[in-house]
Amino acid sequence: MSSIFGALRRRLLTPSVSETKLETRGFHRKNAEAQAQLETIGRVFLQGYGYAVGAGSAAEAEEMLETVPRAYRGFAYEGAGMGAVVHDALPGHRGRLEGLLAGEGRHHVYMVYVGIGWAMARLPKFLWPDVRRTDPLLRWLILDGYGFHQAYFRTDEYVRDPQARHPFSWAGGPDEYSARAIDQGIGRALWFVGGTDADVVADLIAAYPAHRRGDLYAGAGLAATYAGAADEEELRRLAERAGEHRLQLAQGSAFAAEARRKAGTTVAHTHLATRILCGTTPERAAQVCIDRMPAAGDRGDVPAYEVWRQEIASEIASGIASRVASGTASETASLSLSRKGADL
Repeated sequence: MSSIFGALRRRLLTPSVSETKLETRGFHRKNAEAQAQLETIGRVFLQGYGYAVGAGSAAEAEEMLETVPRAYRGFAYEGAGMGAVVHDALPGHRGRLEGLLAGEGRHHVYMVYVGIGWAMARLPKFLWPDVRRTDPLLRWLILDGYGFHQAYFRTDEYVRDPQARHPFSWAGGPDEYSARAIDQGIGRALWFVGGTDADVVADLIAAYPAHRRGDLYAGAGLAATYAGAADEEELRRLAERAGEHRLQLAQGSAFAAEARRKAGTTVAHTHLATRILCGTTPERAAQVCIDRMPAAGDRGDVPAYEVWRQEIASEIASGIASRVASGTASETASLSLSRKGADL
């Protein structure tokens, strides 16, 4: 059981659940159902964070995390990733993140890595974990988490002032690509900022410089598939609005399908979203991610992670093509534009 000191850590270090309310954040509220879904995700994230910070051991934190309903468990592990890093940054504390990833957290590794980025956004740089010890392929997800945090909590700077670019440097890879990985996280956050409203999200993305929109749509596709709260018509509208970035949107959706598959948390919305955004089943979309996962390291200046994303998008394109072959002219034209811009 957690000690009195663990309970104190949890009380002092856990953000207030009020910070996850759409009204508090000033985010768009589409309807009551979407608002409830997004706020539940925020609450569960903080629940997982609290478990990781306050538990007496990684095993105890894991025991509590496994009680979270399956549909939301990944968000709890994302919060736990943040909490584990914050725990390990305290004097005399270490091993929480390592223990989390050695246990059931290994099935939620994508989400835990995203949570690491949340912690980095909150901690001074000298307390950041040594990212050179993380998986060289997946560590870019850390910056996805960092970007999400900044857009979610520093919305005026990262969303409402979309022309601004914020300097960032870390030990995990080239700074040139770091900005793109952060944009992928910002795009994921835009699904929350826009209240899961496809047109609001697309309008937010359209305000950014053109060269950033592909990564933003990739993030939005991931969130639309993993977090949900959109019906078939809305997902089709998002795909339509993505236009030339249709394949990036699909790549993000496939990533979400793989994250849920690996954790055993695939839900009905995963099936709907991958059918609309990827033109296939979540199982097939996830398998594309597995099959295309690089076996080697970076190729020159291009991180293996980016090569992975490009190859996923390329293969998913064939599935989308089969759907639009009998579709509307606008859908076919959209896919054609996407193929021309296949380098993400």
